[in-house]
Amino acid sequence: MARATFNFPQGFLWGTATASHQVEGNNFNNQWWAWEQEEGRILNGDKSGRACDWWAGRWREDFDRAHETHQNSHRLSLEWSRIQPEEDRWDEAALDKYREMLLGLKERGMSAMVTLFHFSIPQWLAEKGGWEMPETAELFAVYTRRAVEALKAHCELWVTVNEPNVYATGAYISGEFPPGKKDTKLGLQVLVNLLRGHALAYQVIHELQPNARVGVAHHWRGFRAADKNPLTGLSLRLHDEAFNEAFPQALMTGKFDGRLLKADVPEAKGTQDYFGLNYYTREMLRFNLFKSKELYTERFYPKEAELSETGFLANDPQGFTRAIRWANQFGLPIYITENGCEDAQDDFRRKYLLDHVLALWHQVNYNLPIKGYYHWSLTDNFEWERGWSQRFGLWALDPATQLRSRRRSADLYAEICRTNSISSEAVEKWAPEHYERVFPG
Repeated sequence: MARATFNFPQGFLWGTATASHQVEGNNFNNQWWAWEQEEGRILNGDKSGRACDWWAGRWREDFDRAHETHQNSHRLSLEWSRIQPEEDRWDEAALDKYREMLLGLKERGMSAMVTLFHFSIPQWLAEKGGWEMPETAELFAVYTRRAVEALKAHCELWVTVNEPNVYATGAYISGEFPPGKKDTKLGLQVLVNLLRGHALAYQVIHELQPNARVGVAHHWRGFRAADKNPLTGLSLRLHDEAFNEAFPQALMTGKFDGRLLKADVPEAKGTQDYFGLNYYTREMLRFNLFKSKELYTERFYPKEAELSETGFLANDPQGFTRAIRWANQFGLPIYITENGCEDAQDDFRRKYLLDHVLALWHQVNYNLPIKGYYHWSLTDNFEWERGWSQRFGLWALDPATQLRSRRRSADLYAEICRTNSISSEAVEKWAPEHYERVFPG
């Protein structure tokens, strides 16, 4: 039996990621809460409810869980609607509570990565038009100033916008997110407005905190052509350019090119101190004349793919390798800001985790400047339009009772975090059925 240890660099960040609306609970003043009350919007009629009950204080025990399993960092987000519940009113008590959370991480020897916009906006802003309005960029900068002034003593690593491409697609192209519109050109305009919002927030953060590191969490979704049809090739290029390339390229050049919409955003040029990468999976793509609502494109996984329990994603570490190499073109330090899978039974997750962390190790050993990895997620949480149907947590959560149950993958990840490595001893103990995948021969 092969024995080895794959070590990561000293000071590497190991953590988990969460988002405010998905974990805090009773977040009734944003557009997602309103969306959940409308029939048919969320799978199975689910509602976020208490979520993981963090706003009531259960973040403490979950931070204890992260600390006890040797995580040295945590990525969380702020809820704009709590900090600015009305356009002309700020809630200092909410800022105090976030300050308490960040101090809680410090007390546990963990650093914070803080996201300012993770899909949820105040209801008052949604009613005005949200990110459809160019003026929202300025409103976002004002909110950023208020938040960073209050919290900068406890955080140096900021994410301005989480997955702008996923938000614009879900809210304005596929219509699965609020406000549920299906207008591709409007979705591209929202991306431009988010670019401007990010650029203004970047300037504000560095004005207040010159040594801060600021970036965006980019979602890279790999597409592979399923056939040699030239129309499939064209569709693949259009998807890749609009979804994967347009936003991050604009942060390098100051020019947004979404094919259907082009815009100059010179203030966005050079406004990243690191590259945040979210990766989950890749998929096949082919042209389909009968799929007009999907831009004449059919997307699917290959027959041989190892699929998660709901078929939501495929275990594709080769795609992760490609995503990391793609991110490296931007010449910045890289943080894996999200990576994980849904698996209530907790077998697929351990295989997925090992395959992806091993792929990450290979890229670190090619001297790519990867500085940290955040697993999605710490506990099961409310997964947006999919409600409670998918379980991404290292800890299982019963939303009705708030009971947490430790999964074996939590122990596997704990050993990775504790030793800053993948070791044969850890895999043998916590995932013996996958030993040969990591240590063949």
